[in-house]
Amino acid sequence: MALSQRLEFRQSQSLVMTPQLMQAIKLLQLSNLDLTTFVEEELERNPLLERANDEAPAETGQFSDHDGEDSGGSGDADGFGGSGEAFEPGQEEWMSKDLGTRAEIEQTLDTGLDNVFSEEPAETAARNAQDAAPTTYTEWGGGASGDEDYNLEAFVAAETTLSDHLAEQLSVAFTGAAQRMIGQYLIDLVDEAGYLPPDLGQAAERLGASQKDVEDVLAVLQKFDPPGVCARSLSECLAIQLRELDRYDPAMQALVEHLDLLAKRDIAALRKLCGVDDEDIADMIGEIRRLNPKPGMKFGSARLQAMVPDVYVRPGPDGGWHVELNSDTLPRVLVNQTYYSELSKKIGKDGDKSYFTDALQNATWLVRALDQRARTILKVATEIVRQQDGFFTHGVAHLRPLNLKAVADAIQMHESTVSRVTANKYMATNRGTFELKYFFTASIASADGGEAHSAEAVRHHIKQLIDSEEPSAILSDDTIVERLRASGIDIARRTVAKYREAMRIPSSVQRRRDKQSALGNVLSTALSDRSRNPEPA
Repeated sequence: MALSQRLEFRQSQSLVMTPQLMQAIKLLQLSNLDLTTFVEEELERNPLLERANDEAPAETGQFSDHDGEDSGGSGDADGFGGSGEAFEPGQEEWMSKDLGTRAEIEQTLDTGLDNVFSEEPAETAARNAQDAAPTTYTEWGGGASGDEDYNLEAFVAAETTLSDHLAEQLSVAFTGAAQRMIGQYLIDLVDEAGYLPPDLGQAAERLGASQKDVEDVLAVLQKFDPPGVCARSLSECLAIQLRELDRYDPAMQALVEHLDLLAKRDIAALRKLCGVDDEDIADMIGEIRRLNPKPGMKFGSARLQAMVPDVYVRPGPDGGWHVELNSDTLPRVLVNQTYYSELSKKIGKDGDKSYFTDALQNATWLVRALDQRARTILKVATEIVRQQDGFFTHGVAHLRPLNLKAVADAIQMHESTVSRVTANKYMATNRGTFELKYFFTASIASADGGEAHSAEAVRHHIKQLIDSEEPSAILSDDTIVERLRASGIDIARRTVAKYREAMRIPSSVQRRRDKQSALGNVLSTALSDRSRNPEPA
């Protein structure tokens, strides 16, 4: 076989993941808060980016002679504060001239500056007060005495955390260095709810202390405020609070040690263990309910960020739905082309030119990427509203099965793009605010061969059945399956149990105990009130 050389031209297409394309994909899945943070960083990094609502310095700081001629040649108003004199070039040159140091100026004027620019008594007092060392403000951590604005953050009290609160009490409770070290180590192990790990066996080994020393320090820590802190279990937390209230008697101790029976509503077994009657066991359970199972949650709790919707859906005048973007969540930035044009004429170094050229390209790309992101979100949201029209009109029961592929095919985009757009995005509707992924639900077949049902609609149906059940006729999972099939929903029993547990609905046995206990409490309260206030004969 002969070997030869030849030239060939081939045309092919390939997708290259450029840095700009990767950043554009990243922008799609950012939430409005993350997007704002990203744009703020770009504004600080790129000198050619500016906010759309910022005014250019050239528009507010330049004055021309044509302004005075247009106003009648008098040169008043319109930027001169009502002065009747024109701005003379000689004055501008005098103002821009360097007059030298204070000694040179006084030598030129042949007198001291205090004689030329004398201050009024009020101005002198104000200057002296400004130059004086601040007292209260600096003690609070404010800025220097020459700052024009106060640092408002210096006046805001820092949020006290649970660890700080316990550390303050530790410094008062112990004087020995070894005890403080053990106490601080245990405080560092306390979680946000105020609990310690159940096993503290390694604490003594790590600290090089005896187990008795650790237990002694722990006993003191459990007396700190808030009551119940530094407990190793729920029973111990409740016992600490009951001791603080002087209510930890043998009967209450038996109740606290068998909280599993209380969770199962097995009142008969609890009454037998505690050795009390029905009225006493009801009072004891009431005292347990008034205790705080998580004493540390009131310290240093994380601040919740308000959920800001990205899309608004409102009823239209023609009976349809109007979808619009929330403009408050869209950062508005512009490319300062004028600044780049002025710089390109003055820059002489190749490195500087390359830097500003890259800055211009990045700024242009960011503006286009933000615009494309907004258009994509609006397109996906509009298609979701079109597909789920029954939900917006009639409610959750009419939510249709929907997947990413159906929306992607309708708007001619890839499924991955739709997935990124719907991540961390929220839609405000007439029925509440929902995440965009909420509208994508699995499909459950119909029992009669009709249209499939969405998983979210089936969950809503299960919850309605359980909420409407009578205390004397609690619905089991099998009974719920039969009623759903009678409604045209073909579903398995294990699926009903999975949906019920996901909605944190207890089993039928637990619900029967809860409702019978609640009914018993109502009847006992009614009989007690009737015995106290008998009807007149």
